[in-house]
Amino acid sequence: MPRRAHDFRGLTPLGRLKVLRAVQHRPGSRLADVAEATGLHVNTARDHLRVLEDEGLVARHTVATRRRGRPPIAFFPVRDTRQNPRAAQRAAEATQRGDLLRKVAPHPDHGSTLGPRAAHQLDVLYEHLDDTGLEPVVDVEDLTIGLTPCHYGDVSAEERPMVCSVHTRLVESMLAQVPGPLELGTLQPFVTPASCVVRLRRTDTAG
Repeated sequence: MPRRAHDFRGLTPLGRLKVLRAVQHRPGSRLADVAEATGLHVNTARDHLRVLEDEGLVARHTVATRRRGRPPIAFFPVRDTRQNPRAAQRAAEATQRGDLLRKVAPHPDHGSTLGPRAAHQLDVLYEHLDDTGLEPVVDVEDLTIGLTPCHYGDVSAEERPMVCSVHTRLVESMLAQVPGPLELGTLQPFVTPASCVVRLRRTDTAG
């Protein structure tokens, strides 16, 4: 599938991944909190947060205080598309493209195999993974997604758990953005030095 003009390549820098992890682990963090948690300069952390917000992965909320001056801003990971207009746009476009592809190229027909709600969840997750520069291979029967290549295969052993934690939470968030029965089972990291496997599961027994 050809890459779209708007993708998630902004996640590639390790520093940006650390910023996202800080927000994931402490929803409601402020800029100073993120800078402290990551060891980054405040201006660098601010730039990373701006990119993550523009890509629909982070949402900002104004914190109400009784103090004068500009109110502080808190940052949250996006799980509900109402939190971020860009996330809502991505989810809507992914499901529309998925429906169109199933009409013009119905084999394999994810819609009839999974049911429309699960198919739409898979549409959003697939496009997220594709937009990060990965090459997702979906097995609808086994509910698995093979991922290659991993951009972080050469990170240190100490940093690998952080990388996998961020991507695990991202998969969970993408599935949560569209109502449906699919949820993350496990993410098996580094099955090979450059590949991982996402295993999904259904919360229902019907299609």
